[in-house]
Amino acid sequence: MNEPTNQAQTAASGSLWGEMMSTLARGVLGMQDHPVRWPLLFETMDGYRQLFEKNYSQQPGTLIDQQMAFWQQHQELWQNLMLRMAGKDAPELVQPAKGDRRFEARDWHENPWFSYLQQTYLLISQSVMQALDAASGLDDKAQQRLRFMTRQWLSAMAPSNFLWSNPEMLRLTAESGGQNLLRGLQQLVEDLQNSAESLNITMTDRTAFRIGENLAATAGKVVFRNELIELIQYAPRSQEVFTRPLLIVPPWINKFYVLDLSEKQSLARWICEQGHTVFMISWVNPGRALHDKGIEDYMQQGLLAALDAVRAQTGVDDANVLGYCAGGILLSITLAWLAARGEAGRIASATQLATLADFSDSGDIGVFIDEAMLGALENELDRQGVLDGRMLAVTFSILRENDLYWNYYIQNYLKGERPVPFDMLYWNTDSTNVPARVHKFFLRQLYTRDLLRQPGALQIAGESIDLHQVKTPAFIYASLQDHIAKWPGCYASTQLYSGPVQFVLGESGHVAGVLNAPGGRYGHYRHDQLPSSSADWFAAAQYHAGESWWQPWAQWLAGHGGDKVAARSAQQDLGDAPGSYVRVSAAEALS
Repeated sequence: MNEPTNQAQTAASGSLWGEMMSTLARGVLGMQDHPVRWPLLFETMDGYRQLFEKNYSQQPGTLIDQQMAFWQQHQELWQNLMLRMAGKDAPELVQPAKGDRRFEARDWHENPWFSYLQQTYLLISQSVMQALDAASGLDDKAQQRLRFMTRQWLSAMAPSNFLWSNPEMLRLTAESGGQNLLRGLQQLVEDLQNSAESLNITMTDRTAFRIGENLAATAGKVVFRNELIELIQYAPRSQEVFTRPLLIVPPWINKFYVLDLSEKQSLARWICEQGHTVFMISWVNPGRALHDKGIEDYMQQGLLAALDAVRAQTGVDDANVLGYCAGGILLSITLAWLAARGEAGRIASATQLATLADFSDSGDIGVFIDEAMLGALENELDRQGVLDGRMLAVTFSILRENDLYWNYYIQNYLKGERPVPFDMLYWNTDSTNVPARVHKFFLRQLYTRDLLRQPGALQIAGESIDLHQVKTPAFIYASLQDHIAKWPGCYASTQLYSGPVQFVLGESGHVAGVLNAPGGRYGHYRHDQLPSSSADWFAAAQYHAGESWWQPWAQWLAGHGGDKVAARSAQQDLGDAPGSYVRVSAAEALS
C-alpha cells in the first residue's frame, strides 16, 4: 500500500538533493571568477614575500624566537590537556578577544580535547597576528593588507566553522538525526540563488518585514520624482513647525529607510516631532542603463533638484540639509560647489553624519584599493555598468567577518536555524546598486587620491571644489567604533570648513551609533574647542553618559530653523511614502 508513496518521496528527495547540488556547484564555481580576487591574492602573496625577506631571511633569530615562544605556550596547553584527561582541574590559558563569541558554548569547555582544540586555535591566531604587528620594513598599505587577509584566513579556518571540529554542532547533529544539516543545506541553496558573485548569507527573517508597514512607515507623500530620486515630504507631527525645512540626503549605497526604521529608531519621525518640515531623498536602485551617471548627476539631479522641489513645496528659499555617509560627502561637494558659484545661501546649515573628509585612513576597506585592484574593478564596472549591491553588502560584512558573516554561516547552515527578525539587518541586506561612473569616482578620486580635502583638486560641473570656502554653519557627528568612516577622518571637516562648526562623537558604530535615539544605551562626547588634532579633542571632550546625540543636534538645528509657522502639508501628491523606488531590489534593478 505505501510502496508508491515511498517511491514518490524518494524521487522527490532525490530531485531536491540534485537541485541543491546543482545550484551549489553553479554558485561556488561562479564565485571563483570575481575580477578582484586574483589581484588581491597576488598582492597578498607579494606582501608575504616582503615579510619573510625583510624580517626572517635577514634576521632568522626573530623567527626562531617567535616559534620558541609559541611552542612553550603550546606545551603548557598540552600539559593542561593531560591533567584534564587525568581528571584534574586545569585553567584555559588563552582567552578570546573581547566580543569573540565563537567558543561560548559549554561544549567547547567541558570536553578536554575540544577545549585543547579551541585553545590551540586561539594561540595560533594570536601568535600570527602579533608577529605581523611586530614586522618591520613593510609600507603601511602592505602591512594592513597582510593583517586583513591573514585575519580573514584565520577566521575562516576557525574550528567553529566546521561540523567535525565543532562539538556543539556534533551534539546538535546527533540529537536531530542530521535534520539541522538538511535544513542548513536548503538555506544555503536559497542564499546562493539570491547571491551575486559571493555568498550573501541571510541574516534576518526577511518575511517579518514589509516596507511601508513596519519599515519606512512614517506617513508622508512623494512630492517630486526624476530618474535618480523620489522626494518624500513627511506629514507634520506638531501643530507648528520651523519656517526653514530640513532636507535629508541618505547614502545611495543603501536604502534611505535606515533613517526611518522602527518607530522608536526613526530619526525622520523623531525630528518631525521636534517641529521640522522634513523631506527625504529616496535614491533609485539603478540598473545598467544608468551606468554613466556621475557625481555631478547625483548633485544636480539629486541634492540640487531636491532643494528646488523643497523650495517649490514650502516657498522658502533655503533649507537645512543633513547628509549621511556618502550623502554627507555629496553634501560637502555641493556646499563647496555652491560657494564657488556665489550661491551658498541655498543651504542654511549642514549636518553631516559619519562623513569622511580625510580618506588617508579608510580602515580595512582600503585593503581593496590600490592600482592593481582598481584596474581590475574598473574593468568589471565598465563591463557590468554598475556595482552589484549584493557584492557591496558582502564586502561590508567581511570587514567584521566573525560577527556579520561566519556567525550567520554557523547559525544558518550548521545549526539549520532560521535567522530571527532584526530590522537593521534587513536593511543591511536590502542592497542598492551603484552606477559605474559614480563608484569609480569614489574609488579613484577620494579613496585612492584623497582629493576632497585638497583645495581645487576636484573639478565638479565646471567648478573647483575647495572646502575651505564653505562658511555654512555645520554640525558634524561621528561614531567612536565606526569601522567604515573612522571618526578622525570625519573630524577633519572641522579643520576644513571656515564657518562655525560643532563636533559630536557618539558611541558604537556606523549605523547603531547614528540610530541611538533618546533613551538608548549609548552616550556621546562633546567639546566646544576644535584643536587640529582629533586626539587632542578627544582628550579634552566631556562624556555624556546615556545621552543621545540627537538631543544636542536638535537644539543646534532649532537655532537654524527660523520662526514658527503653522504645520505644512504636501502640496504635491505623487503617491504615499515611502514611494516606489525603495521597493526595487538590487536583483530586480539588474533584471
